[in-house]
Amino acid sequence: MWVEFKIADFVLVWVIVALDAVAVVYGGRTSGYVRGLNYSADMPLDSDVFRVPPGYNAPQQVHITQGDYVGKGVIISWITADEPGSNTVLYWAEHSTTKSQAEGIMTRYTYINYTSGYIHHCTIVDLEYDTKYYYEVGIGNTTRQFWFFTPPAIGPDVPYTFGLIGDLGQTFDSNKTLTHYESDPTKGQTVLYVGDLSYADDYPLHDNVRWDTWGRFIERNAAYQPWIWTAGNHEIDTLPKYGESKPFKPYSHRFHVPHMASGSTAPFWYSIKRASAHIIVMASYSAFGKYTLQYKWLISELPKVNRTETPWLIVLMHSPMYNSYEAHYMEGETMRVMYERYLVKYKVDAVFAGHVHAYERSERVSNIAYNIVDGLCTPISDKSAPVYITIGDGGNLEGLAKVMTEPQPDYSAYREASFGHGILDIKNRTHARFGWHRNEDGFAVEADSMWLQNRYWGSVDEMPVASIWKGPGHKGYRRNMSSY
Repeated sequence: MWVEFKIADFVLVWVIVALDAVAVVYGGRTSGYVRGLNYSADMPLDSDVFRVPPGYNAPQQVHITQGDYVGKGVIISWITADEPGSNTVLYWAEHSTTKSQAEGIMTRYTYINYTSGYIHHCTIVDLEYDTKYYYEVGIGNTTRQFWFFTPPAIGPDVPYTFGLIGDLGQTFDSNKTLTHYESDPTKGQTVLYVGDLSYADDYPLHDNVRWDTWGRFIERNAAYQPWIWTAGNHEIDTLPKYGESKPFKPYSHRFHVPHMASGSTAPFWYSIKRASAHIIVMASYSAFGKYTLQYKWLISELPKVNRTETPWLIVLMHSPMYNSYEAHYMEGETMRVMYERYLVKYKVDAVFAGHVHAYERSERVSNIAYNIVDGLCTPISDKSAPVYITIGDGGNLEGLAKVMTEPQPDYSAYREASFGHGILDIKNRTHARFGWHRNEDGFAVEADSMWLQNRYWGSVDEMPVASIWKGPGHKGYRRNMSSY
């Protein structure tokens, strides 16, 4: 079965190569697309997307994430507003007549003059792979029922599709981004979220009501498929002047992750395996220098990655290592200097980041030869290096990062100041396809895309397949791979 699929992929790739042999131009394109003049504005608090579910103490803000290292577990989280209610989750496989139950924990916090609802987290383990499960939370007349799919068993040629979203917020543009993702015909199965969630800290006194509205906003998707969390700068959420000096307080209470399953000592850096991917989450805003806990964990985790089992090695972080926008320019440089050599050594396939409110895709480059003496400070082409993709374009109220550094650096392959989402569609051990979807386009349209050749298994050069080719006589024409 794998051989047939692999051959089909190679045929498709080489058809693309043949078609693009003359017309493809590599690297360095700034999109000429001009977005409309409407600016990102918050949805009003009485919008249906923020609706409180009916019934006394009904569970709300339901969301799930992976609950173990290997994809056979899930963490189910929800909030009850009026009283603790029940920590119990009932769950059952589709077509099963037997219901199981698991007991969770409950937490709560205060922030200045705000007191949270009762926050529940329940970890369910030892589920069957590739199975649809239903689950129920709440008690009495206010129970609510949802469902999710567990991933296929871990294996090198297991196809799987991830969505990529970052810096979402809760504006009209945020709603477009989430709607666009939900309607994408490629059908993402799990969201890789690269940080900056609710933007509650952008409101007076870090209004934590905005954590509640955001939780209700994303429930329509996050209750049905796992969102893999990365902490961003807007999750730091400190206000020492008002006695709130503990970083990540609301985030840590609301969003639990399975960090201990991968040997991590903190929930801000951890890793999971899912289908054919090994995903490493790094923390841009926790200590990461040499000999820190994050450093020790990462350099011990990377050698454990078994590329014959999970060939795709994906890294998530918030602050990008390569960024050619003026916003947050060079903010990721310290982490790049610290860790880029390891990303290259272990042939990481792609690094996804947020923070910059725009989209950018890099060439495969590295800058690990530089030191203060030799002056070799220009990134060079490096086939062992990851592709760096910035996707902090979810739609938050701070708006787009429109000012770019000029001239466009050689390491930048494509950049555009628009809101959107990404799809990483893993085909087998050798090939995956990444596409970026601009909110203003049709659901199936990719404004930028490329085939990723696996760094461990691959030996064929990659071909960008959209946004870099212009047809004769068609100003601004872009090829869409869906036509082949």
